[in-house]
Amino acid sequence: MTDPTQNTRILLASRPHGEPTSDNFTIEAVPIPVPAEGEVLLRTIYLSLDPYMRGRMSAAKSYAAPVEVGTVMQGGTVAEVIESRDASLQVGDVVLSFTGWQSYGVAAAKHVRKLDPTLAPISTAVGVLGMPGFTAYAGLLEIGRPQPGETVVVAAAAGPVGSAVGQIARIKGARAVGIAGGPDKVAWLEELGFDVALDHRSPTFGDDLKAAVPDGIDVYFENVGGHVWDTVLPHLNTYARVPLCGLVAHYNETELPPGPDRSSRLMTSILTKSLTIRGFIQTEFVKTHYTAFQEDAAEWLRDGTLRHREDVVKGLENAPEAFAGLLKGTSFGKLLVQVGDDPTRTS
Repeated sequence: MTDPTQNTRILLASRPHGEPTSDNFTIEAVPIPVPAEGEVLLRTIYLSLDPYMRGRMSAAKSYAAPVEVGTVMQGGTVAEVIESRDASLQVGDVVLSFTGWQSYGVAAAKHVRKLDPTLAPISTAVGVLGMPGFTAYAGLLEIGRPQPGETVVVAAAAGPVGSAVGQIARIKGARAVGIAGGPDKVAWLEELGFDVALDHRSPTFGDDLKAAVPDGIDVYFENVGGHVWDTVLPHLNTYARVPLCGLVAHYNETELPPGPDRSSRLMTSILTKSLTIRGFIQTEFVKTHYTAFQEDAAEWLRDGTLRHREDVVKGLENAPEAFAGLLKGTSFGKLLVQVGDDPTRTS
C-alpha cells in the first residue's frame, strides 16, 4: 500500500472558505526523509482524521497554531519504525506519533510512544485508547462530574468521543441519552447500551428529546452546536454542567448564522439555572488524568464494558474526501485512513 521508494505527502494548498474541497489540498511525492541522531524514520500505518483539523486549516486565532499553507497536514498517526538512530526504539517497533498526512515521517524518539500490540489493536491508540477516548474521559469526569442516577446527554454520540462519553456515563451509574444522525447510528447506540438513542434528523426530534428526559438534563456533553444545542438548552436542569468539546455544525461557517441574536437567551439561562458551561482541550488534563484513563479504559476495553467502532478508509490519497465527509457526519465511529500495511494483523 505504501510505496517503499518515495514519501507521499498531502499538503494544505489553500485555506478553505466554507467546506474543505480537494482544491484545498495538494498531493506530492518526495524523497523519503533521513533521520538524524536521536530520531526515527516511521512508516505510517494509520492516520487519524478528527474534526479539530478543520480549525487548523484556518488562520483564525485558536488554541493551537494553524497549519501553514504549503506544509503537511497535521494529524495523529500509528507507525512502524523502519530506521532508528536512538537506542530506545528498534526497527519493527510500533509507535504513536504525530507525523501527519504522509506515508513516511521523521520524529524525535522522545516524542513518540511505543505501543504493545499484544494489549490492544494498534489502531486504538488514536481512537478509544487515544485522544478521542481521553477527551471523553477527562471532559465527562472532570467537568461533567456525573452522579449515579443523573441524566447525561451527548451529541454526536456515534462518534469516537460521544460513544465513549455515553458508555463511561453508564459505567459511573448515570443514565445515558445519545443523539446521532440516522437510524443506523441510533441502532448502534442502542446496541452499546445507551438508555435512549435519538435521531436529530427526525422531524419529531424535539418531542423525542422531551420524552427522553422527563427529569431534565444534568450533564450535556456538547460536540455539535446548531439545532441540537437549541433543542437541548431548555431541558438543562439547575446546576447542569456542559463540557464543551466541539461545535462541528459550525466549523465550515463563513459568517454568523441568520436570525436574531440569541446570546441574551443563553446568558439568561446560565444565570437563572446556575449553569456551568466549560470549554476544554484534552491536553490540559494530561498531567492529572491520563494515567488513570489508560488504566481504566484498557480494563474496560478488555472486559467489554467499553466498546468502539472504526471506519477505515484505505489509501492516503482518499484522506481529503474522507475528511470532508467527517465534517458532514457521513463517517461512522472512529475515522481512520489506513496508509500502509498493518504488520500486527494476520488478515
